[in-house]
Amino acid sequence: MPGLVLLGAGGHAKVVIELFRAAGEFDLIGLLDPRPATPTLLGVPVLGDEDLLPTLRRQGVAHAFVALGANALRQRIGGRLDALGFEQPRAVHPSAFVAPSAQLEPGAIVMARAVLGTESRAGRLAILNTGAVVDHDGRLGEACHVGPGCALAGNVTVGARALLGAGTAVRPGITIEEDAVVGAGAAVVRDVPAGTTVAGVPARRL
Repeated sequence: MPGLVLLGAGGHAKVVIELFRAAGEFDLIGLLDPRPATPTLLGVPVLGDEDLLPTLRRQGVAHAFVALGANALRQRIGGRLDALGFEQPRAVHPSAFVAPSAQLEPGAIVMARAVLGTESRAGRLAILNTGAVVDHDGRLGEACHVGPGCALAGNVTVGARALLGAGTAVRPGITIEEDAVVGAGAAVVRDVPAGTTVAGVPARRL
């Protein structure tokens, strides 16, 4: 199997490690993190920090994946991986469902029991977290994060780097613009402007 290095060694990286092990398509050779809590994570060694990327690429490591929950940071590091010539896999847990007509861009991840529905698209570095559902014609922007247990009805658009907290419900046709934050358990019934934070049932701007 081809070797794969992960960027990050925190809680999100734990889930990513187990996803790649379950998928069985890559050999996890190590993690890169500037401040790891431990020298290994689920048995995978921390090799150093991001500065090792050029050396690893010269040594023939061709695949890397950003296992960081922070959206803007994930986007920045994903851009550096592109510049260095790394291939960023599309990550799908074996228990997830990705519709045949759906599109998944490099660096995106669909976690356990999540659903990416008919003619939906998950952009680069997007996270569709555990048990989340994106129904038909959904659009997940670059480096956004749809949290565990979210339910997005049809034709919902989520902008770049937006964050939907666990259990968010979104009615059909809603647009959540870039860098918006939706609090956990919110019910989104109106469009959410860029850079705003909303919460509650129905969701209101804070």
